[in-house]
Amino acid sequence: MPHTWLAKPTVGGALHAWLTAPGSLSWRIQARCPAFSVRRLRQEQARPHVDEAGIVGVAPGRHALVREVILRCGEMPVIFAHSVTRARHLKGPWRSLQGLGSRPLATMLYDDPRILRRPLAFRKLNARHPLFRRAAQVLPDLPAEIWARRSVFLFRGAPLLVTELFLPAIMRLKP
Repeated sequence: MPHTWLAKPTVGGALHAWLTAPGSLSWRIQARCPAFSVRRLRQEQARPHVDEAGIVGVAPGRHALVREVILRCGEMPVIFAHSVTRARHLKGPWRSLQGLGSRPLATMLYDDPRILRRPLAFRKLNARHPLFRRAAQVLPDLPAEIWARRSVFLFRGAPLLVTELFLPAIMRLKP
């Protein structure tokens, strides 16, 4: 089952509460961290990972818009977030992404009632997964495995896939 995303996480306690929390993860962190910030790592045309391409409707090997950020409490990274959508949607439904800068994606996703969120999916990632390896490039002290969740947001039929990797420091904040 190495490539399966689960309907429910198989972890309990505070981490389960963080993983399954509804609504905006950014807002939830902000409520528990007075020094919340978003550090944008990249926002560019790139090839989505194999398990992402079909979800957003990109042919294998083709480019999409990829955005990566770290959500931080003070200087402490708590979430590595990775978003993917078709490049052509930047001229349509997801054009607001272009001016987002280092603001959280939540400012866009949860302010518009026309944006629908599909159910969350969960997975424990390790060095075999490309997102884990990408996070490890910018966060070298990752443990051997970390939990992630992802979901698709739909706006006028255009999918935006958002994946959030829960870094160990998230456990320093109350869920």
